[in-house]
Amino acid sequence: MSDKRTRVVITGMGAITPLGLTAAELWDGLLAGKSGVGPITQFDASTLPCRIAGEVKGFDPTRYINVKEARRMARCSQFVLATAQEAFEDAGLSEGLPDPERSAVVLGTAVGGLERFDEGVTVLRSQGFDRINPFLPPSAIANMPAHHLSQKYHALGPLNTVVTACAAGTQALGEAAELIRRGSADLVISGGVEAVVKDFMIGSFCAMRALPVNFNADPQRASRPFTKNREGFIFSEACAILVVESLESARKRSARIHAEILGQSSSSDAYHVAAPDPTGSGASRAMRWAIADAGIAPDEVDYINAHGTSTPANDLAETNAIKQVFGARAQSVPISSTKSMIGHPMGAAGAVEAVVCALTLEHGMIHPTINSDDPDPACDLDYVPNVKRASDVRITLSNSFGLGGQNACLVLRKWEEH
Repeated sequence: MSDKRTRVVITGMGAITPLGLTAAELWDGLLAGKSGVGPITQFDASTLPCRIAGEVKGFDPTRYINVKEARRMARCSQFVLATAQEAFEDAGLSEGLPDPERSAVVLGTAVGGLERFDEGVTVLRSQGFDRINPFLPPSAIANMPAHHLSQKYHALGPLNTVVTACAAGTQALGEAAELIRRGSADLVISGGVEAVVKDFMIGSFCAMRALPVNFNADPQRASRPFTKNREGFIFSEACAILVVESLESARKRSARIHAEILGQSSSSDAYHVAAPDPTGSGASRAMRWAIADAGIAPDEVDYINAHGTSTPANDLAETNAIKQVFGARAQSVPISSTKSMIGHPMGAAGAVEAVVCALTLEHGMIHPTINSDDPDPACDLDYVPNVKRASDVRITLSNSFGLGGQNACLVLRKWEEH
């Protein structure tokens, strides 16, 4: 890595998750080992094999958005505007962007406002086309959350949406860093969102046998990454927005810096539409490339935020990939899964986990992987079981691996002047 490469830093963060409506509530819940998983309340799930999810509780869009506008938006866009408000306040940007033409938006999502399409199809087939909401198309398509961010904050630079399934949030942040590195923007509003806890999504993943079916009566124990009796991931919803900018831009406005983005990468498994490559080769490539992009050695990584979905295939493949990259040291690198407590919010996951990594660097605490009471002998690394751990973490690696063999990784470093 060239010493002259533009340094990229995180100056603002916001999060809405099953653990709360702010980044602070997320962090406090994670350190306490609290699960945000519970019975589905957004529809009647009684006929489905899996009846639990990671839902956001108590969200009122009218606290952040005009009532009329909120009605015209998908839930994902509502989440984005609400979360961005926290991120902008945190970044000291309450007065607006310093230079709109040098400000960009890059967001990740897997399906966007897909529930609005479902509503439209239902109305069309039951009541006719003249009853369809005319705001349906512009509320449903995947780039609308990014549009709403750009419009609200008058960001006039590049406007991008990354749609790479479960890797989208991480890849969006990587692309945000690249926009700044190549001089296309000084500041990027970035992150990820997912908000489609609906019958067709839960039912579809049940049909794939990807969700747990034996924990409906005990939902908080259902997400159990790296354990012997893990059954599948917990579908959830969430949003995280980060303000990412060049170090020069941050210094000009005397912004507080949470962490530095050192490296990023993406790769393809080129293996299967849904299953990860069991060898972990695609995931290991992404990890190696992100570490190389950061200009560090694998031995310098102090903590790994795992993709850690709680599916039999993913957890084993990720464990294998970590062993390939870190060799014998894999046994001593602390690893934890945020999804053990918030479930898997698809395109939002990597962005939420980037916030978690930045907070880990700031506070010197690693959150646990909960429900680690039945270890899988094949998953034999240090997953920080059940209890938080104090640690002087200086560099983190965050993993995101998604449907279609999409892999993305992000390396953050504790902020230091040098």
